[in-house]
Amino acid sequence: MHPREISISGFSYDLPEDRIAQQPLAKRDASKLLVYRNGVITDRRFSDLAEELPPNALLVLNDTRVVNARLVFQRFTGARIEVLCLEPADGKPVEQAFAERGTCEWQCFVGNAKRWKDGEVLVFDYGRTELKAVRSAAERIVFSWSPAELSFAEVLERMGHVPLPPYMKRPDSEGDKERYNTVFAKHDGSVAAPTASLHFTPHVLDGLRQKGVRTASLTLHVGAGTFLPVKSERMEGHAMHHEQVRIPLATLEALVAQQTSGPIVAVGTTALRTMESIYWHGVKLLQGNAGDELDVGQWEPYETAGSKLPSTSETLAAVIQDLRARGEERLVGRTQLLIAPGYTFRFADALITNFHQPGSTLLLLVAAFLGPQWRGVYDHALGNGYRFLSYGDGSLLWRPRAGQ
Repeated sequence: MHPREISISGFSYDLPEDRIAQQPLAKRDASKLLVYRNGVITDRRFSDLAEELPPNALLVLNDTRVVNARLVFQRFTGARIEVLCLEPADGKPVEQAFAERGTCEWQCFVGNAKRWKDGEVLVFDYGRTELKAVRSAAERIVFSWSPAELSFAEVLERMGHVPLPPYMKRPDSEGDKERYNTVFAKHDGSVAAPTASLHFTPHVLDGLRQKGVRTASLTLHVGAGTFLPVKSERMEGHAMHHEQVRIPLATLEALVAQQTSGPIVAVGTTALRTMESIYWHGVKLLQGNAGDELDVGQWEPYETAGSKLPSTSETLAAVIQDLRARGEERLVGRTQLLIAPGYTFRFADALITNFHQPGSTLLLLVAAFLGPQWRGVYDHALGNGYRFLSYGDGSLLWRPRAGQ
């Protein structure tokens, strides 16, 4: 079945409200860890992760950093207008857009938008910083501020709120600025956390290194679209949002070496989607129809012409050769890739991930990775006190072998 025809109603389950984690645990690595391997489920703690991985494993991490992308303005009437910055309106890389000084334009979600009159300038004063916002189109907003020498990133750091997901029914706190980011967050740009990585601590990372487990990093800036429910009955009616990615040449080389060295463990659905997007960029390079930047569409893997596709090693070699020929140190671009049951994975042997919302594209990805066994995993988690969603517990899922 083509994923367009998949009915989302087949990928749902009953999630009680009291199972949705509203706060992080006091210690990141104290969370539960459900381990699924060869049809067997084991209950561990995340602090035990090194014991569950072989010494020749490679963990692929998403080093994006969540920014304070939610701004709250107040009209002269007292009405609150909430603005969530999604992506630069001009298509610039987010790192470049955050460095803009004085003014910038962003694509945004606007809460209580009907109260914001056409042409009205909203003003937010915070200490000696003044931020103005005016709508240039329905969801495009021009920001300007003073002092103009501040970068937009600095403005958001001073005046913005942590963009907690809507199912956390509480205002953000000072502690969320730290806990809704990973300990290895590096590149500003996400409006949602790569939640599987929130469990990692320096202690866990040290234990992995001591065992011989290696890590490699890439970046996918997580967009708010990750929270959008699938409202259409069939997947053909759901549009995935584009998300910006950057993959260092060193990470591509590590993936090449790992093809014959040991398992690849994707830390989070974002890392997994990024790796799979690399493959499809390599396919287009080998077919002679790729641009300099990675750009993978939602349905592209399911509609690529030709019955025989290149190997993972061949596509990685093509990507690396192209980067070196152009003197580039990283592959950049964007992906819209939807992974659904029937998808053939090229990289990950295991996936570290949290427990996702019913009827979400993230749950579709887990179902594609595990097959029908995903239901048993979720039933076990529901029956054994696991906490769900962003601040919830984690899982280590090994891809089933053929015939399981």
